[in-house]
Amino acid sequence: MSNFAPDSSKHNLAIEAWLTAQVDDAQQVLDAVRTMTPLLAEIAQRMAEALQHGGKILLFGNGGSAADAQHWAAELTGRFYQNRESLPALALSTNTSQVTALANDFGYDQIFAMPLAALGRPGDVAIGLSTSGRSPNVLNALAIAQQKELVTVGFTGTSGDAMAACCDYLVQIPSTDVARIQEGHELCGHLLCAAAERMLFGEAA
Repeated sequence: MSNFAPDSSKHNLAIEAWLTAQVDDAQQVLDAVRTMTPLLAEIAQRMAEALQHGGKILLFGNGGSAADAQHWAAELTGRFYQNRESLPALALSTNTSQVTALANDFGYDQIFAMPLAALGRPGDVAIGLSTSGRSPNVLNALAIAQQKELVTVGFTGTSGDAMAACCDYLVQIPSTDVARIQEGHELCGHLLCAAAERMLFGEAA
């Protein structure tokens, strides 16, 4: 049994103040994303064009960013707001045999680059997520995507300037807090999936 017995009244006041500060930080991220809507609209347009012409969306990232990649791929292949045909999207982190084999045989920095080199075609859209902007496996995959003439999109935070060199579009959440960056990415991902869906299938009934 735990011996932890805080003074509940003082403890709760401190936690409430901290939580309020977290919400305030999150609101600043939302405000920043609001200013990015022209950029997001352009990215959604490139996604819709790729899908309309038989292309696909390839997504990749590590940890929470891998979860985002898988989430967005699911929204596209399944449904978002509308019941409609499935759209081709693939998160490159989901095949554990592939990921572990490539990491073991070639190095962790190749786990996304190698499948992207095999699957990517000119006009496809490659979306790489890295909260730091310095993940070698994400940067390597984006570089390969550029070489293969895919549309390249990077998602990062304040420290992610290094991604700019390998991205046609860079979505940079103005925060150094990983949680806030990921929250910004999640909102952007939902907006992109919903916007691309509307562009392809019209407004939901």
